[in-house]
Parts: sequence; C-alpha cells; structure tokens
Amino acid sequence: MTTTTLTSQTFQQTVEENEIVLVDFWAAWCGPCRSFAPVYEQASEQHPEIVFGKVDTEAERHLAGWAQITSIPTLMAFKNGYLVFSQPGALPAAALEQVIDSVVALDVQAALAAEE
Repeated sequence: MTTTTLTSQTFQQTVEENEIVLVDFWAAWCGPCRSFAPVYEQASEQHPEIVFGKVDTEAERHLAGWAQITSIPTLMAFKNGYLVFSQPGALPAAALEQVIDSVVALDVQAALAAEE
C-alpha cells in the first residue's frame, strides 16, 4: 500500500476503522520532511497491512493544531484507535522499522489496563 493523504474530514474515520495507522505530519517547505518522505513511502510498500497516512500541515492547519504539532516532520502511530507513539524528527529506515515492529507487537488493552 502506498501513503494516503489524510484531511480533517478523513483523519478520525481512518484512525478508528484500521488496526494500525501511522501518520506523517509534514510540509512541502520542510527539508527533513522531504528527506523522510521516501523512507516513509518505502515502509508503506513493505507493510501493506498498515495504513500510512500523510497530513500536510499547511493545508490542514486545524488538524495539525488539534494534534499539537510543534515540529515537523512528526510521526504518530495509532493502534485500535489509540495514540501509541508520537515523535518529531525524520527517522532513518531502521528506526522507522523499529517503531513499526513495536506498534505491531503492542497489546493496547494490556497497556491501558496497566495504566489504570
């Protein structure tokens, strides 16, 4: 699967209806965003079972504000509708793969129970 553009209209539904959703918050003028884009795209091709979304922070200012994006690129991961990872900065391929592996392995319900 390739990356999917997410908007204010599609973000919530995408996160709620898919088991795992990764979201790259980016902007066209951002150098690190441009260098991260091919790494993210390649990961999306290697993991067709995961939704790889992209949010253009310039076009989707309201969504970026809601997500409290203060630095780009920022990668967020959602599993079963829950935000389980959020980190600013462009990741190298190996680090992105570690994030993906961790999210796949995470038992969200157990993590929520442990938090209570």
